[in-house]
Amino acid sequence: MTTFTLTIPENLHFVNDPMDWHSSANDALSISARPFTDWFNDPAGGAPKSNAPVALFTPPDRDFILQARVTVEFLSDFDAGVLFIYADECNWAKLCFEVSPQRQPMIVSVVTRGISDDCNSVPINGNTVYLRIHRRNSVWAFHYSLDGQLWHFVRYFNLGVEASQVGFSAQCPTGQGCRADFTRIQYRPGTIAHLRSGE
Repeated sequence: MTTFTLTIPENLHFVNDPMDWHSSANDALSISARPFTDWFNDPAGGAPKSNAPVALFTPPDRDFILQARVTVEFLSDFDAGVLFIYADECNWAKLCFEVSPQRQPMIVSVVTRGISDDCNSVPINGNTVYLRIHRRNSVWAFHYSLDGQLWHFVRYFNLGVEASQVGFSAQCPTGQGCRADFTRIQYRPGTIAHLRSGE
């Protein structure tokens, strides 16, 4: 099992090997996904897909915030850089910076309780954005930001089971590979006062 360290409380390990990856001491991580990799349990049926690389760690705090500046090399439909919440292969969630078939980068979220949903939120200009996940007790919140200061609400949910790990992923459902760079990574214990406003 590949393990590595960033300035977060625990070591990270990969579920599914990436095509390439590297980390640096200044809280930066790069993950390259192999071709045709994704996490998605299609509501229309078919075999679940869970082969994209995910670098996970177990947060030591019940309430915490994880955020990163995410830059994606968008080459093919649905390429994405992702913040990931993981309980098991049937129960997980992801906050994605993903490119649409119309070549528009977007904030996309997926919550999977056996079957996945898929929700496009807002379009983003450029290939960089900030993503943030927050847990308060058993409730999760997703936010995004253009500058890392002013945060916007994406989603508020309960996964229904205890999710023990969080982390970073890249996906490439339709193409020949996708690289996502995570910089300015921050982890901190505590809560956000207003989950819906992001403040």
